[in-house]
Amino acid sequence: MLPNRQTAQVSLAFLIASAITLGMLILTLVLVGQSFRGMEQAKLTAAEATARQLATSVDDRINAITQPPSTALAVLRHDPLTAATTLDQRLERLPVLADILSSSTIVSAIYAGFGDGDFFLFRTLSSSGSVQFPDAPTGSHFLLQSLEREGEQRVGVWRFYDQGLNLIEHRVLESYDYDPRQRPWYQAAQSVSELQLSAPYVFFTTQETGLTLSQRASAQPSTVLGIDVTVNDLGAQLAQLRQTPGSQLAIINDQGQLLASSEFEQEAGAVIQTARLQQTERGVGGFSAEGRDWYGVAVALDALPDESLSIVIAIPSDELLAEVWAALARQTLIAGAIALLLLVIGWFMGRQVGKPLEQLTDRVSQLSRFRFDTKVRSESHIREASQLSIALDDMAHTIRSFQNISTVLNRGQDLNQLLQDILEQIVSIVGQKRGAIYLFNIHDHKLELTVNGGLEIPKALRSIPPAADDNELIRILRSHIPGHSVFAILRNRRRKLIGVLIIEIEHGDKTELSDDLIQFVDEIAGSAAVAIETRELIESQQALLDGIIQLVANAIDAKSPYTGGHCERVPKLAQMLAEQAESASDGPFARFRMSEDERYEFRLAAWLHDCGKITSPEYVVDKAVKLETIHNRIHEIRTRFEVLHRDADIQYLKALLAGDHEHQARQQRDQLQETLQEEFAFLARVNQGSESMSDDDVARIHQIGSRTWLRNFNDRLGLSGDEQQALEHQPTPELPVMETLLADKPGHLRSWGDNTPPVRKDDPRNRWGFDMTLPEHAYNRGELHNLTVRYGTLTDEERFKINEHIVQTICMLDALPLPDRLANVPRLAGTHHERMDGNGYPCRLTGENMSIPEKIMAIADVFEALTAVDRPYKRGKTLSESLELMAVMVDKGHLDKDTFNLFLQSRIWLTYAQQHLRPEQIDPVDESLFMKR
Repeated sequence: MLPNRQTAQVSLAFLIASAITLGMLILTLVLVGQSFRGMEQAKLTAAEATARQLATSVDDRINAITQPPSTALAVLRHDPLTAATTLDQRLERLPVLADILSSSTIVSAIYAGFGDGDFFLFRTLSSSGSVQFPDAPTGSHFLLQSLEREGEQRVGVWRFYDQGLNLIEHRVLESYDYDPRQRPWYQAAQSVSELQLSAPYVFFTTQETGLTLSQRASAQPSTVLGIDVTVNDLGAQLAQLRQTPGSQLAIINDQGQLLASSEFEQEAGAVIQTARLQQTERGVGGFSAEGRDWYGVAVALDALPDESLSIVIAIPSDELLAEVWAALARQTLIAGAIALLLLVIGWFMGRQVGKPLEQLTDRVSQLSRFRFDTKVRSESHIREASQLSIALDDMAHTIRSFQNISTVLNRGQDLNQLLQDILEQIVSIVGQKRGAIYLFNIHDHKLELTVNGGLEIPKALRSIPPAADDNELIRILRSHIPGHSVFAILRNRRRKLIGVLIIEIEHGDKTELSDDLIQFVDEIAGSAAVAIETRELIESQQALLDGIIQLVANAIDAKSPYTGGHCERVPKLAQMLAEQAESASDGPFARFRMSEDERYEFRLAAWLHDCGKITSPEYVVDKAVKLETIHNRIHEIRTRFEVLHRDADIQYLKALLAGDHEHQARQQRDQLQETLQEEFAFLARVNQGSESMSDDDVARIHQIGSRTWLRNFNDRLGLSGDEQQALEHQPTPELPVMETLLADKPGHLRSWGDNTPPVRKDDPRNRWGFDMTLPEHAYNRGELHNLTVRYGTLTDEERFKINEHIVQTICMLDALPLPDRLANVPRLAGTHHERMDGNGYPCRLTGENMSIPEKIMAIADVFEALTAVDRPYKRGKTLSESLELMAVMVDKGHLDKDTFNLFLQSRIWLTYAQQHLRPEQIDPVDESLFMKR
């Protein structure tokens, strides 16, 4: 099943701020757009008006350009130059022409074309510039260009004059071929008598653009006078009139021919040509050219009407509207600042509206994640949000109360505390202050006040019938408890009475108790009753477990009169030392703390630390002499000595009967019997195991044991099944048979069989990490083998059997279905024989692998064993002896140094001694001697 898809969501604060900001942005865009259009139109209108002003200015300028030359031409048409036929005559008129050229900067040249093809032109070099005449001699100011006849040939001659009309250079041009009669200016003036103005064109000699004013002479119609007027100055004036740096201005006729340009071009460029075509009703049109946007306008000129001249203006869009864009940027910046301010204001207003809702949402979401301890109520000036928060807070409080009482019912450990918590939670849920709980004592048929929450009520209500129903019990309660109380009868799963819950109703209507309230309290009380019953069962099971554990420990102690009380004294001593470790504020135990479960776990482990001894044979645990098994076999050996003793008497009597010397026979007998008495006394002393044995002692035992005696009875008769199995493969010797006094016979050995314990490290059954040396045989009861034990009374096999009790302890406890909180009991109970140097048993753990409680257990076990007076193989040592031996054990890596120092400094040894040791064992102890080691 596909999960429900949730639509995208936005916060209220963001929505309000966005709405305000978006409205402001839309208004700003509209206003800015309208402002831009208005300023753009204003700019275009201003540009058009400027264009018309430029047209008027240009008209005036053109008139100013053409009027003086026209006047000069009107005078020259009557000048003798028109009638001169020779060059000298014409040269006489140079001063007049020079004056005209000098009087005007726009007049480029004055010339005359004659009917016979002669041509006479006088120009100023300064107006044309030396660029067109790079080879003009230095100091030249005027140039006279003449075309003269020499027979049938025309020769072009250039004469360069200085400013005083002094000839500087005379230059004949071979290729100067020019006929004025063929030029348009000549032909136009020849046909009419009025002044003629040519269209703009490129001058033949200077390659400049300009106009030609021509008119025929008054007295010589075949002679035409002309004046060239350059329009370069007009282009410079246009350049000065540009509105923007990138603007282009041009004067152009209807054929697209260029008269003047601000760019000083010879021909109109693409921008000017395109702008000329952009004439619209509004006057200004936009276009694109040369990769740039432009605005163009063309205005007709009144000057030279025959030429249909117009002034064309092209202005780059970005330059024309630069101020508009700057103003737009400023407006946008201001609008953005206002929008940002409104965004902040809108966000603030939105937060004021949305913050309570967000808080409620967050807290309700925590409720959905079962965080019922969250305070839901949120302060808000918005009425609906405030009312919603109050309702949700009440709901959360109710749920939290249910959660709390559920937690109390499920997690309560101590019954009294559980009852106290139950009362508090239920009273809180119903919104009251006081209440109480009675528990029913089934043996005395009475209700006992267990928890009282401020009510003045009897501590006990007697003569309560166990079989009474709820109504009858409530009537009994009301007769003893005044006020407006709600009673909830607590019954267990079997509907047996276990108690009564009382809630005093003090808030609300005191005269009428709501049926819903009574039913609610009954339902809650039912859950509380189950929890109380469960807690009582757990506590009874806990008491039963403790009782069984102490029963096992006492049974182990009672099994042997020599170890009575060991399993009881070790837990006391261990707990005393653990409490001291927990109370330490510095040193290695400063951070050591135990929880209640860990303390209980430690106490159980201490009580069960030797539970494996229940499997240890009693005769091994209590073995007081070397030859003891079920009984002390020294008596059997003494019987053999008795036989040898009687054999000596018999030998003596036989010697007498044989006639031997009586004195010598008696002496031999007495000497042998004395030796036998001495040897038996030696074996009896060795059998006690109170002293270590030397090699000589061991050799003497073997020597004594080599004596022989004659057995006449079958030793296979009256045997147990175990004894018969041990001799199953041994042949029966013929009687009588000679045997040694002491022997290690095959019948003395018992194999492990199928009962081999999993103590070897490589044993696949070993899942506990045991690492012990396993003897070859389970038991070796050989007489020589036992008597030659060098220290104490136990053989290696018996020592292993004693040590095996710790293996059995771990295995037995590990097999129990212990709860998680008691999971460490097997390890805590099974590591008190480990050593800090790793040479202990059963797992050869080192001090680094052992916890503080395990080290404490080892200290307690050793101290109790040293001071115990009920051990068959040793006497109880004094305090000083015990502490000295423990200090040596610390030095040898047996016990933990820090734990031993804590044991010394806390003087627990003295407290324990005063409770459990005999007075003669409590001797003075100098603690400093042990602390300095």
